[in-house]
Amino acid sequence: MRRTAEQGRGINVRRTWAITKKELQMYFYSPLAYVAFAFYFLLNSFFFANDFLYSMIVDVRMIFSNIMFFFLFVIPLLSMRLVSDEMRHGTDELLLTSPASLTEIVLGKYMASIIMLLFMVGFSFIYPLILSAYGKIDQPVMWLSYLSVFLIGCVMMAVGLFASTLSSHQLVSGIISFGILIVLWLLSSLGYSMFPKAKDIFEQFSIVLRATDMQKGVLNLADVLFYVTLSALFVVLSIQSLGRKRWR
Repeated sequence: MRRTAEQGRGINVRRTWAITKKELQMYFYSPLAYVAFAFYFLLNSFFFANDFLYSMIVDVRMIFSNIMFFFLFVIPLLSMRLVSDEMRHGTDELLLTSPASLTEIVLGKYMASIIMLLFMVGFSFIYPLILSAYGKIDQPVMWLSYLSVFLIGCVMMAVGLFASTLSSHQLVSGIISFGILIVLWLLSSLGYSMFPKAKDIFEQFSIVLRATDMQKGVLNLADVLFYVTLSALFVVLSIQSLGRKRWR
């Protein structure tokens, strides 16, 4: 009866936002989050300075290749606690029996992770600002590259959220998340080595290669739809995974 009732009602924005605010507070109380941010900011800045001083070329694309690479390590660290921490402390039972629906719980946690993603992406605006002092920046390339990086981050956060519903151990969730992301990252290479004739098909599902056009300044709505659909898929999988825990 509870499941039927949930399916028949809409999403309560107030409850969803309350969960989002709670998760944001947990991020700022977590030492691991500060370590992940420090890792991300310091290494991004180091490689940006190193690449620019070595080449002295005003090209924003070198910024985004670094950001995407560090997302691969930082996002599993930031997302692995979203649900697994609740299970580890036993608060998942209280959460799952609360008036909030499964969809509201998952969306609230996912929204909090997206806000943290926006914070990371927003910080990187300092790099184009520095580059602009040395030459003219290609604006379409810059803004579409930021869009591609944000969309890739949304997919990664959704994967991390799903992985966090699979284990009460944060480290295990982080490893699962990293493993899924590595497969999505290297899908074209894996496809080429294992199924050379299907290389073009595998490339269509690579989260890195699908960003190529946007990082050249070309907007392809099919690429945007790919990232949105993949993010939604893992959010739905997270809801289903939590649903199984509720009905055990």
